[in-house]
Amino acid sequence: MRKAAARLCLRLGWAALHEVTLPNGRRADILALRPDGGFVCIEVKSGARDFLVDSKWPEYREFADALYFAVDAEFPREILPDETGLIVAWDGAADLLREAPSHPISAPRRRALTQRFASVAAIRLAALEDPVGFAEARAALRVE
Repeated sequence: MRKAAARLCLRLGWAALHEVTLPNGRRADILALRPDGGFVCIEVKSGARDFLVDSKWPEYREFADALYFAVDAEFPREILPDETGLIVAWDGAADLLREAPSHPISAPRRRALTQRFASVAAIRLAALEDPVGFAEARAALRVE
């Protein structure tokens, strides 16, 4: 589902990063940067139980202009809160079925989140382009 949701992000022109740790310590399944500079957080839920035992999802809202749940086609959608968007995934594809209400984050928080997003993306790209050099740099930083 996460991969399908990320493909949807690409179709929408959103730059998506997986598993991004937010300043409050929570980890977003997908944090996406929209072309307008807004941030979207997408929480992937594997089933009703996964959603029902997760009480932390409101904490993602303070770091995104819009919050979505990504679920599979069999997920009982009626249990999802109306104040979130809805992405439904199946067979490697996904569609945005409900837009998330906008709740703009503050300018200072947006600036800090943009810097974090860019840093995470650049570090991950460096790791892909030069895995050995990246591993050596990480090892050196642990020693210092």
